[in-house]
Amino acid sequence: MGKNKISIFKIFSWTILIGLTVFFIFPFYWIASGSFKLQDVAITIPPEWFPTKPTLENFSQLFTSSTMRWFLNSVFISLGTTTLVCTTASLAGYALAKKKFPGSNAIFVMFVCAMALPKQVILVPLLNLITEFGLMNTYVALIFPAVGWPFGVFLMKQFSHSIPNELLESARIDGCSEFKTFTNIALPIIKPGIGALAIFTFIASWNDYFSQLIFTNTPEMATLPLGLAQLAQGQEFANDYGLLMAGALVASLPMILVFLMFQNYFTQGVTLGAVKG
Repeated sequence: MGKNKISIFKIFSWTILIGLTVFFIFPFYWIASGSFKLQDVAITIPPEWFPTKPTLENFSQLFTSSTMRWFLNSVFISLGTTTLVCTTASLAGYALAKKKFPGSNAIFVMFVCAMALPKQVILVPLLNLITEFGLMNTYVALIFPAVGWPFGVFLMKQFSHSIPNELLESARIDGCSEFKTFTNIALPIIKPGIGALAIFTFIASWNDYFSQLIFTNTPEMATLPLGLAQLAQGQEFANDYGLLMAGALVASLPMILVFLMFQNYFTQGVTLGAVKG
């Protein structure tokens, strides 16, 4: 009787898991399959669940000089933002967690409070600053405002608490400088946190349509999210869904690639947090 209950429970669990998997994967499958369909096939009712006559015409239309510019802009901005955020957040989080100095608690409280502010609240003063410094429509305007991301500092501070104080003291006794202590002792321990932060930062920067729309005003500075929005707006009464799906597929691939690159660190970070809990 117990075995029957266990088998029924397993069947029920697998059914739920398979159903949820299909539910979450199906939108990506629909975009991927739709990118290989022409417009008349993409809007067919009932829908064609699998492209019987796949075509690469959507991709040939998509990969123009302007589209490649959008893609390169997005890659440069996202990689630059991710690199700077991970660097500054890991240093700041380590200092707040392991260095005792006047005002450290107040600074941390300010970061926590800043996490509660929606981005739209600081957009107007940020836009005024960027305009005053003459940074409008530049890569600096799209990268540097994200460098002091409060969530990144908060995340790395929590991970830095897992660094044993004994290791840091031993490094100081051996004559290591602060920089060597951080790179040789602290950095290997907080790598899982940096990997998780890299995933969050890259995805947030890659999909940051709002800031890119506000801080740029020329086609040369347009990013992939802005470009895809222009494709949709340029065909208001006759959207080419196959072309839009091809663009959405291309836009999603870098995020998937970044997650696959850092997934081991991400898993380690989640495990470390669970064990430490």
